Amino acid sequence: MERSAGREPDWLSLPAAAGRWDETELKAPRLGAALTVRSWTPAQATSRVLVAHDGPDYDGRAGLGRYVAASITAGRIPPCRLVLLPAGDRFEWYSASPAYARSLSGEILPQVADGPVVGVGASLGALAMLHCQRRHPEPFAGLFLQSGSFFQPRFDKQESGFARWLRIVRFTGRVLRAGDGPAVPAAMTCGRGEENLANNRSMAVALREQGYPLSFAEIEGGHDWPAWRDAFDPHLTSLLQRVWPR
Repeated sequence: MERSAGREPDWLSLPAAAGRWDETELKAPRLGAALTVRSWTPAQATSRVLVAHDGPDYDGRAGLGRYVAASITAGRIPPCRLVLLPAGDRFEWYSASPAYARSLSGEILPQVADGPVVGVGASLGALAMLHCQRRHPEPFAGLFLQSGSFFQPRFDKQESGFARWLRIVRFTGRVLRAGDGPAVPAAMTCGRGEENLANNRSMAVALREQGYPLSFAEIEGGHDWPAWRDAFDPHLTSLLQRVWPR
């Protein structure tokens, strides 16, 4: 059941699982960049990995690390590592960039995980995670996409001044027209009052028709970190339970 509006999620006050934070410099030659990546590893050994776009903000502003550690202790999700990817050149990397998709799949993820990961993203970060999964599906076991910027001309003309508008709408159009896709378990959330709600509804329908086992929740709140934080449980929780059954 969705949390009642105005109440903080209970995991903020639950005890956190033991673990350690590390910081690693990762090379991404295809981007001409090096990424400083923070990761959290639980005390219990695990090969499960959750990877977040806009990672520092997801942790600092939405408490993603706290959610993971508390949910492990509560037995809601199995032990997993959390990898926080910095956004870098965000408007370029996260706007359906083929170069970024190649780097994420071929350079970055192999340095942080030994197998398929669950990818997390919000807004442009959600768009970029889906874009990479569509082009390079092998590294992905699941997707958690919040308020994705799945721009479409019929819904989002107000965004047409964005420098990478055409690249995004071309990618979104290809996905919507596709007969099938590299389906993985997925969960999407979007605020009921958001401008992105119509394009998220449309994308959810398309992905389901292409075989993605997908849940879509229209949630309270706006296009912001508190709303995304409050949707972790039950929506991310349920997804991780499906992808990583005990």
